[in-house]
Amino acid sequence: MRFTTDPADPSELPKKFTFNPKEGIDNPALVISDDTEPYVHPRLCVLRREQGQGFGFYLSKDAGCRGHVVRQVEPWSSAERGGLKKGDRVLEVNEDFVDDKEHSTVVQKVQASGLKLYLLVLSAEDYELAVSEGRDLKSLASAYRPIEGCSRPRLCYITKEPGSGLGLSIIPIEGERGRYRLNPVTDGPAERAGVLNGDRLIWINGVSISVLGYTALSKMVKKCEDHVTVLVIDSRSEECYKRMGLPIIPAFAKTHNLPYRLKTLHLAQGPQGYGFLLRQEKLRSGRIAHVLRDIDPCSPAEAVGMVDGELVLAVNGEQVEDAEHEDIVSKIRQSGQQVTLTTISIPGRDYYTQLGISPLLFYEDHIPKREQFPNPQEGHQNPPRHCVLHKEGAGFGFNLGCVQNTPGTYIGQVMTGSAGERAGLCEGDVVVEVNGQNVEEEYFDEVVRLIKEGGTPLSLLVVEGLGYERLRNAKQTIPDVSQDDFV
Repeated sequence: MRFTTDPADPSELPKKFTFNPKEGIDNPALVISDDTEPYVHPRLCVLRREQGQGFGFYLSKDAGCRGHVVRQVEPWSSAERGGLKKGDRVLEVNEDFVDDKEHSTVVQKVQASGLKLYLLVLSAEDYELAVSEGRDLKSLASAYRPIEGCSRPRLCYITKEPGSGLGLSIIPIEGERGRYRLNPVTDGPAERAGVLNGDRLIWINGVSISVLGYTALSKMVKKCEDHVTVLVIDSRSEECYKRMGLPIIPAFAKTHNLPYRLKTLHLAQGPQGYGFLLRQEKLRSGRIAHVLRDIDPCSPAEAVGMVDGELVLAVNGEQVEDAEHEDIVSKIRQSGQQVTLTTISIPGRDYYTQLGISPLLFYEDHIPKREQFPNPQEGHQNPPRHCVLHKEGAGFGFNLGCVQNTPGTYIGQVMTGSAGERAGLCEGDVVVEVNGQNVEEEYFDEVVRLIKEGGTPLSLLVVEGLGYERLRNAKQTIPDVSQDDFV
């Protein structure tokens, strides 16, 4: 896939030592230590491009070859200026670990990143060395951050409620112009949306608060009709980003309760084709879009849940929203008997347009895997985990997340050193059971109620996000996990 666009005092130096095997080793100045692991050093490459230009590198995934490989870097390009080199392996895109993700998903994340792209990479030599030694690449990438416990920012969608509004106080930080901390009401809309007490407000409804005075900010919040979207981060992590010289932007964020979800439709062609029309239309917003229309009854399109009026954003993982209509039709026809479409509703597209970001920025669904890299340490992939948490002074130490108006909850954030972390909870885990009660089809508020009323200890059955989707797609039930298996 192409993305165009002073000397030491001599008296302090150690004296020369000659080893005599007849005499043995008795030099007290000689220190013998175990061999250490070769140093593997990730590099952060920051790429900046102009509107309408590419980043200037080719990214590929070869069959049987692990990793996403930079195959070519164009001279004088943004990629070359950013320090990207031929053969580099991409570990993270905008702080999201991607080595274990499908190539098409990585491509989408790059394409949706806007005018700035942050890539954490390893040279080809370092990558091969790390893989051959069985090093944990995700831990290697995390170790790049200088402060332990640094968390990513959170993009939170807060819905106003009668009588309580947003359930949030915005407090100016004394002596620091343009900086604000947040104080959410306990169990209020903001807290349920993922906002924590003491969070720093970075961005609201697509506008950086650094350009807003307190009066202007207050007016903006009051004018919000029924919801607001905020970008927040805890103070410790804010300091971490400053030390790394990184901005705090939506591209780095974890999402909480965003109201619109992208859909991935995997279609297999039937005798009469796929059973839908793709039309180019001008929306009320003025945007030219590629719209799904005339879905035939009992067709492959209807079978996978295609909805009339939704917009096509990507074909087989490649972003096509700004492509010519004929080119999109050609891509679908050239797919043969199968095609994968990424879609969103028109209100969903309008929501992300208002925020000034691409909906593909938070694309988490995956094209079905066509290749697997065996891991001898893995048995059953992504098995359910039974986590028992004992409540402490700060609570259980995790936040729940959900997709607005959709059943099901997941672990949105786990606090460093908390009961949740010690129990094995991970960000992105899907909550299957609370104290033995299945909550897969329960809504966010009900799951919160069960947790609060369940007391301590709290028993959660969770499944890693992708593993859960595989089980659901295969129409399998989540296997039982006996408490006897855990000590």
